Amino acid sequence: MKARFDIVGHRKWFFMLSGTITVLGLIAFTVFGFNLGTDFKAGSRVQLQLNQPVNSAKVQQMFAAGGFHLGEGAVTVQGTLGQTAVVRFGEELTPAQVAKITQLEKQYFPKSQGASTEMVDPIVAQQTSSKAVWSVLLASLFIVIYVAIRFEYRFAIAGIVALLHDAFIVMSVFALLRMEVDLTFVAAILTIVGYSINDTIVIFDRIRENQKISKPRSYEELQRLVEMSLWQTMRRSINTVITVLIAAVMLYFFGGQSIHTFTFALIIGLISGAYSSIFIASPLWVIWRGREFRKIKAKGQTA
Repeated sequence: MKARFDIVGHRKWFFMLSGTITVLGLIAFTVFGFNLGTDFKAGSRVQLQLNQPVNSAKVQQMFAAGGFHLGEGAVTVQGTLGQTAVVRFGEELTPAQVAKITQLEKQYFPKSQGASTEMVDPIVAQQTSSKAVWSVLLASLFIVIYVAIRFEYRFAIAGIVALLHDAFIVMSVFALLRMEVDLTFVAAILTIVGYSINDTIVIFDRIRENQKISKPRSYEELQRLVEMSLWQTMRRSINTVITVLIAAVMLYFFGGQSIHTFTFALIIGLISGAYSSIFIASPLWVIWRGREFRKIKAKGQTA
């Protein structure tokens, strides 16, 4: 396939774009932090399926009438039509308080299907947070080892940089939008990591095959080889991500409230993963691998 755009040659623009997004995400994360769910933060989470459009003020009014004192941002309205309310408490609710909430819900929202309550104590929340971090770190480590064995360490490092890029973008979006981070979010990050490295490996494999056919002898030849490899796999990469995106979008709108966090993170990660595989991972490898050719050229000029 003939390249219509010099991806490798314009890599600085893509690096600048990713760097800008990363800096903005870091600022958002520093300012806002994560909106942690009860999986990672001790307390209680009450989800009200109200079956009618509501706003947070009306839900606040209901809880105030029952003597509950909610902090700022404790109530969020979710769902495409705003029919689901999620309320967070900093402490574990007693059975009497849960019964009181059920009574208030029937009184204020007759169409409601009832409240579901989740409670997590501080020890469990801390253990869950630790296990979530370790699961992502271990997954990334084994991916690096696998790619290093199958290809070379330069491919492995370039691939893991692209993976961290994808994970950070998803985390930045969640921090900016104040979306709840729970265990399904961690599952989505692990899914994104697996999908993104798969797409990257396909491109790396094509680069390796083309190297066997025509071994580059200069930095310019290396650039042309990688550029050719990217365009040879471009159609496959785009078709794959579009197919998976369609499924993820359908799940987001019709899969139910319980998997909204997972599917939204997946949608952002799929787009970011396709971008990083093409515009970040391979150009990074070119820069690193190209140093050898530049050193040889420099020695030749000084000889």
